[in-house]
Amino acid sequence: MINKIKDPLSQHLLIFVITMFLFTILVTFLSEPYGINLISTSFVKVLGKTLCLCIAAVAMDVVWGYCGILSLGHFAFFGLGGYMIGMWLMYERTELIVLNSINEQQLPLTPSELKEAIGNQIFGVVGGKEIPNIWIFADNIYMQLLLVVLVPGLLAFIFGWLAFRSRVTGVYLSILTQAMTLALSLYLFQNDSGLRGNNGLSGLQNIPHIEGLGQPSISIWFFWFSSIALLLTLFIFKFILNSKFGSVITAVRDNETRLRFFGYNVESYKLFIFVLTAIITGLAGAIYYPQAGIINPAEIAPIASIYLAVWVAIGGRGNLYGAILGASSVSLLSSWFTGGNAPNIPLGFYTIEWVNWWTVFLGIGFVLITIFSKNGLIGFLNNIFIKIK
Repeated sequence: MINKIKDPLSQHLLIFVITMFLFTILVTFLSEPYGINLISTSFVKVLGKTLCLCIAAVAMDVVWGYCGILSLGHFAFFGLGGYMIGMWLMYERTELIVLNSINEQQLPLTPSELKEAIGNQIFGVVGGKEIPNIWIFADNIYMQLLLVVLVPGLLAFIFGWLAFRSRVTGVYLSILTQAMTLALSLYLFQNDSGLRGNNGLSGLQNIPHIEGLGQPSISIWFFWFSSIALLLTLFIFKFILNSKFGSVITAVRDNETRLRFFGYNVESYKLFIFVLTAIITGLAGAIYYPQAGIINPAEIAPIASIYLAVWVAIGGRGNLYGAILGASSVSLLSSWFTGGNAPNIPLGFYTIEWVNWWTVFLGIGFVLITIFSKNGLIGFLNNIFIKIK
């Protein structure tokens, strides 16, 4: 029963790596700061953010497509990673602004006065000036990077331990993950959450201490980080899935009861995969939001996690390359349709504006792909490839 899933594209990993490397070089060559200025900085950021979403989709595919856990709350970990790095970005940038504003004063601020000034700058928008306790490490980049890993990982561990030890499975587990995400987003919407409520964290694209580089250069740097992070994520999960451990987790998906009868501690395997994918997703969020520039509780709303599952389903569940294809396709199409690039279609009695109709188009596409291609876009491409052969 414990058989490895045959990934139709596993033998093409080297080709994928080479393709990603050439693509990254090409974008750099066409960019404004390091190339011939044929593509804009905003589009470079779109590409970088798309690669981060691909990382989240790959993690979602591992936990759902390979392990059989349909988590409808994984995007919460993505947002938490963004909040953790965003706290440092906002605190450090605000501290620099405060220090620059008092350069002409004869007496420097005391540490308590400096902290109060920073708190007033950050939390004045929500009627406060004291820095909440959860910002205790916001002035330390290394601690905040550690929290990028620890916070999503700890939340996933606590939730997973409680759910898996109770043997909650199927749709009930999916509903619980949605409830977790909804509770987290509702809490963050409150002004007393310590994270500026509905206002969220903004100005994250202004990376402290390297402002002189300018956004064009910074966008290319983050594009490279995103590309390397995607490749590392793919390598990590390929290594796991091609091992005996990977065979066990796919057996969890296929027949959990029989695997438990064979003596395997199924809950431990599920918990490990759930926590690992949560950490990877949180790291993707930490790279994504400095490119997006802002994060607020709406990013963690339950609908975001549903979109993540839809991307995997469209690309092809149970295939890491399919997850990348699905996430990148939907992300780029969404940017094109909602960014005003798609021309409106006048019908005389009505004009189709893609900004409003994009989600309808996505829903119809999802239904059609699900009906006509069992394994999503990657399955469709595989069938074409086989026919050509």
